[in-house]
Amino acid sequence: MDTSKQIPAPTVTDWGYWGTMQDHAEAAWSIAMTAISDATNQPLESVCAFLDSRHGRHFADDVHNGLFAGAKLQDAIEHATQRWMGWTIGRQTSKQYGIPKGMPYLTGFVIHCEIMKESLSE
Repeated sequence: MDTSKQIPAPTVTDWGYWGTMQDHAEAAWSIAMTAISDATNQPLESVCAFLDSRHGRHFADDVHNGLFAGAKLQDAIEHATQRWMGWTIGRQTSKQYGIPKGMPYLTGFVIHCEIMKESLSE
């Protein structure tokens, strides 16, 4: 990823990833943006759409599970990222969201959230 590029600010701060991360939100935002963009090879704007969504809230729940288990913030985010990349889109999720079956879960939902954001702004 091009680290010289400015990390977009969240557009939603009362829910999604930011709202769920609460006291950790400010520190966790740029770490998650970079980790997810690097793992999925998707632009930061797409990652922002994902983190601002309900899927971003679920991702934050996974990060919180890591923190609860004693991991440092960076490690909890990295673990959640790898975990979500290890899952693949199944038949039912593919039918429901139109994401190709077998695609890494995180990649699929980052792309899906960007498409949804674009379709709502038209």
